[in-house]
Amino acid sequence: MSRAKWKGLFIEKSIIQLKKTKNKKKLKTYSRASCIPSFLLNQFVLIYDGREFRKCYINREKIGYKFGEFSYSRKKNNVKNKFKKTKKK
Repeated sequence: MSRAKWKGLFIEKSIIQLKKTKNKKKLKTYSRASCIPSFLLNQFVLIYDGREFRKCYINREKIGYKFGEFSYSRKKNNVKNKFKKTKKK
């Protein structure tokens, strides 16, 4: 289920405090479920993926999405073929 519209977007309290202080330092966040607010436009954000902080640039297209969508926490699985097909002559 999606979040109720009357509640509004979920934004972590530490991110809201950044707006009040107007500090232009790099923001570190552990909250991958928070929505990206518009006051972070054209800034770099460090998003924690479970092992390390990943650097992400916030542009206009990313506003409204969640931080977790831009910091992948799973390793890509590359499957290689063990058997090569031989050509019949």
